[in-house]
Amino acid sequence: VTTLSKTLSSPPHSLPTVVLSIDDLYLPHSEQEALARSHSTNPLVQHRGQPSTHDIKLGVQLFEALAKSETNITLPSYDKSAFSGSGDRRPESEWETVNAEGKPPVEVVVFEGWCVGFRPLSDAEVERKWRAAKAEYERKSDKYLGQLGKLHLESVMFVNGKLREYDALTDRFGAFMHIDAEDTQYVYAWRLEQEAALRAAKGTGMTEEQVVKFVNGYYPAYELYTDTLRSGIFGDEKGKQLRLVVGRDRKVKQVVKI
Repeated sequence: VTTLSKTLSSPPHSLPTVVLSIDDLYLPHSEQEALARSHSTNPLVQHRGQPSTHDIKLGVQLFEALAKSETNITLPSYDKSAFSGSGDRRPESEWETVNAEGKPPVEVVVFEGWCVGFRPLSDAEVERKWRAAKAEYERKSDKYLGQLGKLHLESVMFVNGKLREYDALTDRFGAFMHIDAEDTQYVYAWRLEQEAALRAAKGTGMTEEQVVKFVNGYYPAYELYTDTLRSGIFGDEKGKQLRLVVGRDRKVKQVVKI
């Protein structure tokens, strides 16, 4: 993302570019807690991450302001270390301002993060995928590698329903680049490596058991939405999406234009 931003903002392109992470749209801590309490039996919303834990209204307002080249737009910022790692939105006084008067307006927004580009499924398709996963879990037991089959259908339906609101952001994309793990199970190893590097650098980080539990909370979405990402999120509009298939070593093995 950093390289892409620098390339776009440097000659010969010289396009005023801003990077925005969907993580910066997470709900404030108090609202995330309220969401978790009101859906206490749904393990998918007990922490930030899944669709339903972002402030989509704020995101839409921000996208609209940037599209209109309004002046003095402030970009939300999220502090993942707040509340012992539960996270909280930073106060507005700490938000970055773009399109300041006298400065060229932003022309390119690089919007990045986990679940960016996910498209909701029909209720029937969610149930079909869930039933297939549940049957596989019952058949394989402890050899089952997924997470979807371990959940209640109601929990999955809730998140998918909330994901429909995210189309208000996704429909505004001019292009989409999907960095696609050749095997989605790689995300476990990659997160373990990230935490090991964090422990080496700062002396703190999640244990292996904590990492597995953490990634488990995200993994059902890969099982539900990866097929649509790989086939294309723009429907009949072709040529707007790149799929970069990466191997275990994170190196690109294939580039697919969709």
